[in-house]
Amino acid sequence: MANRSEEKSAAEKSKNAAGSDSLQNGSEQSQGRRRAAVAFIFVTISLDMFAMGMIAPVLPRLVTDFIGSNESRAVEIYGVFVTVWALMQFFFSPLLGSLSDRFGRRSVILLSNFGLGADYLVMALAPTLGWLFVGRVISGITSASVPTAMAYITDVTPQKSRAEAFGMVSAAFGMGFVLGPALGGILGNVNPRLPFWVAGAMSLVNAMYGLLVLPESLPPEKRGVFSWKRANPVGSLALMRRHRELLGLAGVLFLSYLTQQSLQNAWVLYLDYRFDWTNRSVGLSLALVGVCSAIVGAFVMKPVVRRLGERRTLLTGLGIGWIGFAVYGLARTGAGFLAGIPVMSLWGLAGPAAQGMMTRHVEAHEQGQLQGAVQCIRGLTALIGPTLFTSVFAEAVRPGNTWHLPGAPFVLAAAILLASALLAVVVTKRRTEVEVAA
Repeated sequence: MANRSEEKSAAEKSKNAAGSDSLQNGSEQSQGRRRAAVAFIFVTISLDMFAMGMIAPVLPRLVTDFIGSNESRAVEIYGVFVTVWALMQFFFSPLLGSLSDRFGRRSVILLSNFGLGADYLVMALAPTLGWLFVGRVISGITSASVPTAMAYITDVTPQKSRAEAFGMVSAAFGMGFVLGPALGGILGNVNPRLPFWVAGAMSLVNAMYGLLVLPESLPPEKRGVFSWKRANPVGSLALMRRHRELLGLAGVLFLSYLTQQSLQNAWVLYLDYRFDWTNRSVGLSLALVGVCSAIVGAFVMKPVVRRLGERRTLLTGLGIGWIGFAVYGLARTGAGFLAGIPVMSLWGLAGPAAQGMMTRHVEAHEQGQLQGAVQCIRGLTALIGPTLFTSVFAEAVRPGNTWHLPGAPFVLAAAILLASALLAVVVTKRRTEVEVAA
């Protein structure tokens, strides 16, 4: 009896870890459905990033239009908008992830897409600043579906290919990062509300397309029980305590995501102060970052993981990222700084490898909660990072300071990422690496 029970338990665990059999394996028809579904998820993530990037150049201007000539007040209110959006992501990512574990991924993803599209239209029509604020709150909630999309990819992708799939997600992020702000700036010059109309239309069309091509990836027999204790940031992160092998990797991701905040918060300040670059030059440098990141995710990730395995890919990405941050922080010329961008893009190998390793440690009905926890970690760094790195930059360039190092935010980021790499060495040292067959 005991042996039969153990065999049954092991079989169920193996089945769950593999994800949704109906989409991973089977006939040529089911493989075609899987490809269409995964393509939809990648398009959804790309459009989410594209839409967010598209409204980024015009949202401050729209806030200023409501406030009037009080620029200081407009900056304060815009800061509130940014913070509230991040808070919505932080609180609702675990909720939507847990809901997808209970009710399936499809409904959560599609409802979020429809909600996001409707929300952009609300912001396009917003008659007052209050309505615009409501729109940003809803946007933060509906954009929190990214963990569910990541869980969907986990469901339909074999374990050995998940790091590669997450690399493609990074490519989707990169392309949205490149194209969104560029188009937003062009449309915003016509009318500051036009990017909201375009973003809303794109999201709604994508949602309607999803109704046709997106099958459910998590069958009823693999779903978990919904609990409010787990559907919040604290409860979601408690998953790490229940699966202690995740704790170390969560620490690696936290430090890595924290360093990423230096790029988001000190990039423009540094290039303007250190090299006196114009807005156009800064924008082109960001476009180069996005292009390089997309190339790594789409074309480099797969062969590297197959050659090195997930553990060594993680360590390689963190090590190269440390070098890249050092180049940024110590660059003497603009050309030297730009030379660091292709190097830094290889840091993008680390995140997908770490997430691929993490998915191996939880069951199918916990994948949504896991991705929600990962998003919570990212959200936590988004609350810490802006103050940390802008304060370091302000102190580094303060008049009368005995030390003058404008690249201090990137030097600090290099130190943090080095700590992340050392932690990764320790927490993955005893793990038996599962090499992926070529």
